Amino acid sequence: MPTSSMVSIGLIDPKSPSNVGAVMRAAGCYLANEVRYTGVRFARAAKYHTDTQNRARQIPLLQVDDILTSLAETMSIVCVELVEGAALLTQFEHPQNALYVFGPEDGSIPQAVIDRADSVVYVPTDGCMNLAATVNVVLYDRLAKLTPSGHGDNDIIRSRDTNNRLIFNK
Repeated sequence: MPTSSMVSIGLIDPKSPSNVGAVMRAAGCYLANEVRYTGVRFARAAKYHTDTQNRARQIPLLQVDDILTSLAETMSIVCVELVEGAALLTQFEHPQNALYVFGPEDGSIPQAVIDRADSVVYVPTDGCMNLAATVNVVLYDRLAKLTPSGHGDNDIIRSRDTNNRLIFNK
């Protein structure tokens, strides 16, 4: 991913600490700069911590009243939701700097946030995905489209678990 890009993840009133933990892991894997969330449900349940790679030590996890406050002027707002008129993720061109906004596990992004968005995209599925799975798919799509080709073994060695020493020679 370009080093000069800024990637933020916005979660609207997430309820599941396991999903937020998995979002934090995705944020680390896919080089997001911050995760912000609204609402109080996660804060009440945060003691059930699932950020297995302790990404919250490296990536700010911020509780905010309004998901769109304090954004840099260069940030594009990209809502990820099953919204009529949304663009297909597979055909979406990701902006250099973006706040990706995701709705709660049991609801949707508020219409007022959709109305302020620069883009709205959806992941083509048969049914809706879980919050953390959706964040992973969107951030993977961004990384795959914005990262120059030519990655290889050094990236694998840097990214894999300490118990993995597998080699494929064919």
